[in-house]
Amino acid sequence: MDPNDTTTFLAICSHTHLFPGARCHLQGLPDPTTFAAAPHPLDLYLRFPDGAATDAELHTDPPALSVPAYTTGAGTAIAAHTWTVRDITATGAEVELTIGAGSES
Repeated sequence: MDPNDTTTFLAICSHTHLFPGARCHLQGLPDPTTFAAAPHPLDLYLRFPDGAATDAELHTDPPALSVPAYTTGAGTAIAAHTWTVRDITATGAEVELTIGAGSES
């Protein structure tokens, strides 16, 4: 995968919002194992199980996920946050991000 590629990848999140320990599953990466071993910045489209969605950016030095403010499917406003990424793991055809601590952006 070309690190300069501007493709946006889908990330399916495990909960309606992010918090330490939450997981997001990146879809469509051409080589998940290689990406997990040597990640690079990506544009993501986060989709939550309640139907909410938002753009996000994965940074790698240090690993972090920048998420703009969004509203959950139930109408709860979530402030913009930058989350550390505790772990990046290849799981079959996906890459799993495990979210760490966050701070409002």
